[in-house]
Amino acid sequence: MNTKKIAVALAAGLIGCAFGVASAKLPAPTDDQKVKATEAKAKADEAAKKQAELLGKYQDRAAENYKRGKMQKTSTNVSPKQ
Repeated sequence: MNTKKIAVALAAGLIGCAFGVASAKLPAPTDDQKVKATEAKAKADEAAKKQAELLGKYQDRAAENYKRGKMQKTSTNVSPKQ
């Protein structure tokens, strides 16, 4: 019976500590940190833009290959009617 009360008290204490840590606020970023964050965001945006352009290019290439293959397949399977 006594161990059950200890376990409950320990669990409540851990939950309370976890809540306190989770609700703590971080200090405001310094000017250097703000500049670095802005540069990192710009770099990430540029990389995402390049990736999107490459993806579009490869999708266009895949669509052209599919159409070319389908055209060759239909042109060889068609038999002339006589």
